[in-house]
Amino acid sequence: MDRQSRLIRMEIPPIPYFMTVGLSRFAPGDQHPSRRNLGVFDLLWVVKGQLFIGEEDRHFELSEGRTLLLLPDRYHYAVKPCEEETVFYWIHFNFIGQWEIREEIADPVHPPRQPWMSAYTMQVPQAAELPNFTLAVRQLVKLMELAAENRASSFWKEQQLFMELLRLLEEGSGSRSASPAMKLAENTEAYIKQYYQADLKNETLSEALHFHPNYIVRCMKEIYHCTPMEYLLEYRLEQAKLLMMKTERSIAQIAEEVGFRHAPYFSSCFKRYCGLSPLQFRKQFL
Repeated sequence: MDRQSRLIRMEIPPIPYFMTVGLSRFAPGDQHPSRRNLGVFDLLWVVKGQLFIGEEDRHFELSEGRTLLLLPDRYHYAVKPCEEETVFYWIHFNFIGQWEIREEIADPVHPPRQPWMSAYTMQVPQAAELPNFTLAVRQLVKLMELAAENRASSFWKEQQLFMELLRLLEEGSGSRSASPAMKLAENTEAYIKQYYQADLKNETLSEALHFHPNYIVRCMKEIYHCTPMEYLLEYRLEQAKLLMMKTERSIAQIAEEVGFRHAPYFSSCFKRYCGLSPLQFRKQFL
């Protein structure tokens, strides 16, 4: 059995799309069918017994409370028949975006410098044992009940339950365990986004987050590839762009609202950042 877990990383949007759900019961001696290039993801949740499945050169032994995500472009087969009564839910879903396989022991994937503009990367383990499996089973039961309803009334409920199951899978497996540097950088990001209109300095962040300013700067550079003040400047300018597109406020009002004390300095920063003056940027949308 291959015990090294892998992460399946999906860049969102688009989002994974729920297709169908089912419940299978295998008696002793039964086995999972062999198939190749199914074309959809097959997510298994074992609630009783034990399932023995192979994917290419990897073997998985799935006991109660374990999950397995079979990939759409691989060969799947039974390693051996079930030795006891085995019950499992399965979900077929599609994903037309970019996805890849990463080993858990690989270096962590750092967020981009501008996470407010970027896709979210979902990371689910290919094989996992979830501490919140009981909650997942309740959601699976609801999904099965919705299968009996007409598509018009069940569609959004099914998608919502499916996304909740993916969230449980991602969070419950610890696939997003963060390093101390990652945690501090994310806390710094959150603080900047909450108080970007105020007069923020490195010393302000240090007092709020209880870390030395040099350490905060080092963590931000490692994770977001910029200093806190560079992040603050770009975030303010992004908020200014939104206000110029969505409001009729003057450039001076917008500059003040996003944290700039002087409109000329705002205009200078904006042109360096966007390649256009604030007025030229706004005129694109008139």
